[in-house]
Amino acid sequence: MVTAHAVVGKKLFCIEWKNQRKLAIFSPEDNSWEMVPVPLTGSTSVGFRFGMLDGKLLLFPLLAEHAHQTLLYDPNAALGSEWRTCDIRPSGLCLYCVTIKA
Repeated sequence: MVTAHAVVGKKLFCIEWKNQRKLAIFSPEDNSWEMVPVPLTGSTSVGFRFGMLDGKLLLFPLLAEHAHQTLLYDPNAALGSEWRTCDIRPSGLCLYCVTIKA
């Protein structure tokens, strides 16, 4: 079961309930799936809601703990620098999906 999904560019990004530490990415150009590890420590059941910002994927943690920050995944970044943290935080926990256009 998919708990969060978003389309960024032409790719579909998903997180599955059974494996929240991996981001599943579907590319329609070659009809393939890629699994990318989410850089997390601690709990395996953080849970995320997705947002999009300028061609990047935002992962908002469902837990309002300080240990879990918003993550930003840039699919076009150089290998090894795709992930970083972001200061964007939702004002509440009732978040479904967000698109931010600057």
